[in-house]
Amino acid sequence: MSGARGTPDAPEFDLAFEPAHGQAVPVAEHVQRITVNNPGPFTFHGTNSYIVGDRSVCVIDPGPEDEAHFAALMTALAGREVTHIAVSHTHKDHSPLARRLKAETGAQIVAEGPHRPARPLHEGETNPFAESSDVNFVPDIALSEGDVVEGDGWRLTTILTPGHTANHAAFALDDQGIVFSADHVMAWATSIVAPPDGAMGDYMASLERLLSRDDRVYFPGHGGPVKDPAAFLRGLRTHRRMRERAVLERIRAGDRLIPDMVKTIYASTDPRLHGAAALSVLAHLEDLVEKGQVETDGPARLSGVYRPA
Repeated sequence: MSGARGTPDAPEFDLAFEPAHGQAVPVAEHVQRITVNNPGPFTFHGTNSYIVGDRSVCVIDPGPEDEAHFAALMTALAGREVTHIAVSHTHKDHSPLARRLKAETGAQIVAEGPHRPARPLHEGETNPFAESSDVNFVPDIALSEGDVVEGDGWRLTTILTPGHTANHAAFALDDQGIVFSADHVMAWATSIVAPPDGAMGDYMASLERLLSRDDRVYFPGHGGPVKDPAAFLRGLRTHRRMRERAVLERIRAGDRLIPDMVKTIYASTDPRLHGAAALSVLAHLEDLVEKGQVETDGPARLSGVYRPA
């Protein structure tokens, strides 16, 4: 979800991006990007798949079930061995094509694990992201923090980055200062962190994990590269802290319901994104309730009534 651009509480977002749908675009030595033609308010110009390696390769996030994209991948992979398919997380714009690509190439699928919510569903709660989640996904190899996937001339290290989803992972291309950051960090907008799939506490901890590293560039799941990761991560952290402060201020000003908070906090945001904005506010409220700064009756819910602690 996009935040405000060019303000003190937000990183400098970069919307300049030529998707070149269906074309294998070189973005670094032995790294190509192919963008799916699935643009939308949450996917920007489309989902990015990456091919890492030369003669023997890994495909990162093969994408959705899309015939044209599968054909584009197979064209780009012609004459090359695909040894691994790395999946960052199990939303349907990133993972479903892994099964078909495995059947075609014999590659092993690697990922943190199957899809799961960040917390158990509350009584009577439904998951608004159930339709967009690849619940049938099962990797051949489950990855933990620091696990390495390697092939001929390349080596990827797993960085677990839960927050957007519970099973989100990024992949660092060793010795090149490159991180494939998927939907955790993107140059064009902030990541959607929405319960029950996502959790704000996890997301903030994942930002800190990346801030402890010294990387040169991020290649995300949507849009163009993040060219100054450290500064951008600090901006994202500040942005989320300001959002948290805004939620607290609305509660102290008398707002008790999430829709009322969204109207003020996201007044300049595309109304099509207000549903996702409400879930983002809920993510902050879950975190604030857990930290004892906000109170509600029972667990934090979209329909909950909130008050200062």
